[in-house]
Amino acid sequence: MPNSLTGDQVPPSTLDMVGLVDRSLGNAGTSSSAPVLEEGDMDPWALPQLKDTGQSWKELSVAGRVRRVTTGLLKACGLLGSLYLFICSLDILSSAFQLLGSKLAGDIFQESAVLSNPVAGLVIGVLVTVLVQSSSTSSSIVVSMVASKLLTVRASVPIIMGVNVGTSITSTLVSMAQSGDRDEFRRAFGGSAVHGIFNWLTVLILLPLESAVFPLERLSALVLDVTSLQAGVQAPDILKVLTQPLTHLIVQLDNDVITGSVTGNATNSSLIKRWCGTRGQMTTGNSSDCGADALGPCPGRNASVTMEQLPCHHLFAGTTLTDMAVGFILLAASLLVLCTCLVLIVKLLNSMLRGRIAQAVRVVINADFPFPFAWLSGYLAILVGAGLTFVLQSSSVFTAAIVPLLGVGVISLERVYPLLLGSNIGTTTTALLAALASPSNMLLSALQVALIHFFFNLAGILLWYVVPALRLPIPLAKRFGDLTARYRWVAIAYLLLSFLLLPLAAFGLSLAGDTVLAAVGGPLVALVLLLVLVNVLQRRRPAWLPRPLRSWAWLPLWLHSLEPWDRLLSRCCPCRACSTPQAATKEAHCYENPEILASQQL
Repeated sequence: MPNSLTGDQVPPSTLDMVGLVDRSLGNAGTSSSAPVLEEGDMDPWALPQLKDTGQSWKELSVAGRVRRVTTGLLKACGLLGSLYLFICSLDILSSAFQLLGSKLAGDIFQESAVLSNPVAGLVIGVLVTVLVQSSSTSSSIVVSMVASKLLTVRASVPIIMGVNVGTSITSTLVSMAQSGDRDEFRRAFGGSAVHGIFNWLTVLILLPLESAVFPLERLSALVLDVTSLQAGVQAPDILKVLTQPLTHLIVQLDNDVITGSVTGNATNSSLIKRWCGTRGQMTTGNSSDCGADALGPCPGRNASVTMEQLPCHHLFAGTTLTDMAVGFILLAASLLVLCTCLVLIVKLLNSMLRGRIAQAVRVVINADFPFPFAWLSGYLAILVGAGLTFVLQSSSVFTAAIVPLLGVGVISLERVYPLLLGSNIGTTTTALLAALASPSNMLLSALQVALIHFFFNLAGILLWYVVPALRLPIPLAKRFGDLTARYRWVAIAYLLLSFLLLPLAAFGLSLAGDTVLAAVGGPLVALVLLLVLVNVLQRRRPAWLPRPLRSWAWLPLWLHSLEPWDRLLSRCCPCRACSTPQAATKEAHCYENPEILASQQL
């Protein structure tokens, strides 16, 4: 293309093309995966230039310098405060989902007949993690069931895979807060999608392999056989020490109730914690059993200990509301605080990361080792992600903090990818240390489940990162980000399909039996794989395909283009955040259709 569009100028030929689109939309559709035309032929995934429009430090007076330093300190305090409230709101959000879905999660896990199906186990792991918004809680349930002999280690492997997939929903929800800006939303949603795509691709490879030869189960058992481990102390929980002073004033939950409902040992119908300790008082009786040299009070034969329960001191300690009502209240309040903190974090980051500061931060985060050791930079990022997740004791918090930085353009997607992979490793390391603190009768089971989780993520790194040509999640996430930047409702459809509708459909089919699941799911999976293969060949090797399959133009427009769906949703939801402007859509359509390009001079 000899001349590219720059700025907001639209040449006359482009206006003719826009008019031509209205006459051709019925015959030629846009490809849902085609890249969107960007102004000035700029790479939309390149890090943006955050220009500093203010005066330089040398040009400021003394009062101006004092004002700038004070403003910087206030912004830093505001950023730290917003980040603290954001982490606390994530904790409250997790508690809200546990109140709303804990009983359902317990009922799902009690279906032991269904858990024997690997696909059903995978779906249950996804659904339960989405319901309770905590992979640690889901993993602890699995460990308790295995230790109680209610679930075999072999049946727990697909559930652990589903837990790993379900935890990626948090970063996707966080990315929705940046949907107001098209380019920021493209980067943020692409960064959150790369996490989910990595987990799903790993499951597609390892789940059939595990069902056939059980490599993860055998490898974890082998490691336990050659290693003599003893029970240790509980892993340090640094993040909880910082957040509990605030979150425990709002609500406290009895996590043993979820495990008890699964193992059949539930003693309390409410998940809200009402008693937070006991205080004993000993009363002594008359007895001659104590010698004269006895020091202090001596309990006699009639001595008794009176235990007094100490009530909890939080907002819902003595409430008469049901768990469902409290869950909805906490859900609404935590979502409000979460969205507010995210908006403040993005605004403050945009305000602070300008000019030289932005360049310094980018250089440090996106730096590579000099040649020929540049390939080590990604592996160092994996170690950093694992270390930070271990310190924070939460992969959800780490990924949710990375996504806004990616959205504002501080970190590149190529650097975020290894950081998220390291986060997956870090959260399993925490689980390993937590398993060492288990009782002796549960130690081996807890360690084997934690090792399976660790080896699953390690195998994913070996599959999709070690060989650069196989880092498929990055290009797939970029294509997905381009699609959601153009059709923003696709992000909501992705959330509903990936984490709710498709898992529920697979779970319903698994309840009908393995035969029904294979009869319905097998042809659908084969059809999806065939469509993917045809689309790849259409772009790379169209001559290998029969002439009718070299294009989808013979299908109705709504079957091979999102444009009709976008127009339909734009009528139902006439908001600018849901769809792109009409002119931008038409121009992009022009550049995506060779027939229109050939008929116009650019």
